[in-house]
Amino acid sequence: MSLKIPFALLLTLFTYPDVEERSWELKTNKEGIRIYLRPSADSPIKEIKVECALEATLSQVVTVLLDVNTTGQWVYATKSATLLKKVSPSELYYHSEIEIPWPASNRDFVAHMKVRQDPHTKVVTIDGPNVPDYVPQKEGVVRIQLGSGKWILTPVGNKVHIEYYLMADPGGSIPAWLVNLFATKGPMESFQGLKKHIKKPAYSKARLSFIVD
Repeated sequence: MSLKIPFALLLTLFTYPDVEERSWELKTNKEGIRIYLRPSADSPIKEIKVECALEATLSQVVTVLLDVNTTGQWVYATKSATLLKKVSPSELYYHSEIEIPWPASNRDFVAHMKVRQDPHTKVVTIDGPNVPDYVPQKEGVVRIQLGSGKWILTPVGNKVHIEYYLMADPGGSIPAWLVNLFATKGPMESFQGLKKHIKKPAYSKARLSFIVD
């Protein structure tokens, strides 16, 4: 049986407390995508950091990340992703369900995504705290209670350097050792998917009023 331990435990995308305090260990370096792991202070599930560079503008990358209804096209193991509320062009709530192989139950989460840009450096930060009580839980699906992460987008010439940080505990009966065993597979496939997805014509001329490219 092929086991999917989703990166999309994902895009429980969110506020990150101590990004640099503990040492990261490089686990995978492939196709320009580097994946690091380190022990978590709050969970037996290891934290994840992903780094890569995309030939794109800041507006293109932010547009893709805010286009939550299409995340199932590139985020590993995403069964569904739905926009719940658009607060403003740079802030939204969305729900996502993650496929987990039988006999384990699927997981889901609600994220509150918020984009901000440093006016001096142009660095874009996207936080998205997990808000588990925002919508009622679905029968047969385990709601992810503990999760945090952050996207940091830095313009470098005609590219955007991406740092993505994730800590998410799927809860339920999935043992931590098993989640940790597959911790790099989901991020690798998701970022490979992101590289392809961002090249779609829908994003080629993306411009955002709240982003300076």
